[in-house]
Amino acid sequence: MKPTILACCFIAIFPLGGFAQTQTQTRTATIKIDVDRVISDIDPNIYGVFMEPIHFNGRRMGLPDSVEFNTLYGTLYDPKSPLADANGFRKDYIDAMRELKITNMRWPGGNFLMGYDWKDGIGPKDQRPTRINLAWSGPETNQVGTDEWMALNKSIGSENIVCVNLGLGSILDAAYWVEYCNYNKGTWYSDLRAKYGHRDPYKVKIWDLGNEVDGLPWELGHKNAEDYVETAREAAKAMRSVDPAIKLVGSGSSYYEPTNKWFDWNRKVLEGIGDKIDYLSIHRYWEGGPPDNYYHYMGDGAMDFDGKISLVADQIRQAREKMSLKKPIYLSVDEWGAFARNFMSVLPVAECLNSFIRHADVVKMANFTMLTSLLSNDPKNGTFKSPVFHTFKLFSNNCLGSSVDTYVACDTFGTEKYRGIPYLDVTAVYAPAGVVYINVINRHQSASIATEIITASGEFTGKAEVSLINSDDLKAPFSYDRRSQYQPVPASVTTNGRQLQYAFPRTHSPR
Repeated sequence: MKPTILACCFIAIFPLGGFAQTQTQTRTATIKIDVDRVISDIDPNIYGVFMEPIHFNGRRMGLPDSVEFNTLYGTLYDPKSPLADANGFRKDYIDAMRELKITNMRWPGGNFLMGYDWKDGIGPKDQRPTRINLAWSGPETNQVGTDEWMALNKSIGSENIVCVNLGLGSILDAAYWVEYCNYNKGTWYSDLRAKYGHRDPYKVKIWDLGNEVDGLPWELGHKNAEDYVETAREAAKAMRSVDPAIKLVGSGSSYYEPTNKWFDWNRKVLEGIGDKIDYLSIHRYWEGGPPDNYYHYMGDGAMDFDGKISLVADQIRQAREKMSLKKPIYLSVDEWGAFARNFMSVLPVAECLNSFIRHADVVKMANFTMLTSLLSNDPKNGTFKSPVFHTFKLFSNNCLGSSVDTYVACDTFGTEKYRGIPYLDVTAVYAPAGVVYINVINRHQSASIATEIITASGEFTGKAEVSLINSDDLKAPFSYDRRSQYQPVPASVTTNGRQLQYAFPRTHSPR
């Protein structure tokens, strides 16, 4: 029996200005949704965040050297702030993560991890050593350690994803960390946890075997693939000797240098420890070139990001076949994001989320970089919700259920590197309540795209609801004074049985 689609909701994200472009016409686009053709269930863990203490001095941000900034200390963790909770974390960030329904947080790094000794961050705070942050410079006071990270996740309602140091750290330290977190009682580190006020084990399920270990130019304790495989294999054995139930994430590609050695890195890791890991991680940030070239920025970035997922998914399938692996290996994109502080980061964020949904059969975890970047901050007025926040929320609060087959026919554009890039980037989600969420990014600068949306399964009933996120100036920095304008704009469309029509608006000419 064909399902009845009780409602249809659009999440529509598109530019509305900022670039001079001759207005053009496009042919009517077609989107076909078939809820009977399920790609896979969407894992809620794709709505995770990443967090580490990155230390910036003014020079790195184009400011005077006297300016110091840390992504954790004085930002998320600020016991002196009137917004701080009992654990020293700011409630505005905690409340925002709850509103976003963040499912997991990966910590404590990042590059920071590979020079970090977790034992520095336990016990009485006034007895913890201050170290040099070897990855980012500046002091590391260790005021936020294992127990504090656990408390933060509990406040958010999210799961801990812990990364162990397989750079400058040791395999024994990794096993001891599992013991501190997960072992019940009666051993040195489990009893130490109880001594420090946490009798019950934390039962952390997912552990990363290092961070960006292929990152030769920047990573502390970088290893070649062969050495990493040997280290990670022995670490997996030792950590599972402490807790056989944990799931492990192998360190996949992050160093995309011109000779494409990352292909070999992933292959060697999968063939070397594929029997030990549950996930392979990749890291990828939006790489579309200078944002001043709009179509290169959007097109190259989208094709690169989605392509990295497709290629590694194929590598996983090949390795499982070659090694006769029975257990599935999933993909964890546990660092991703776009760094513009204007609308040029909003479209990439939406497109990355669309990629996770499109590849729901293999992408089972993802972590946005970073937790504190989901809120914007005004020096005088504090945090506020930018379009990035609202875009993430539309996905994380709604796009749960099944990723379903979506056919798109529309005009395309090209860049020097890629051809045939669709102006409309589309995914569809069939939610348990019988609602279809259609996520549409109109990448066209100057034309609205009239679209016919057809369901191949069942019929639409009632009115379709539309949530629109856009901007009249792509380059304007996010502003506290304009925060009320960043809310998604609601609209409605009347359905007509198996189809409906909607025009995704064009870009306005610059003022």
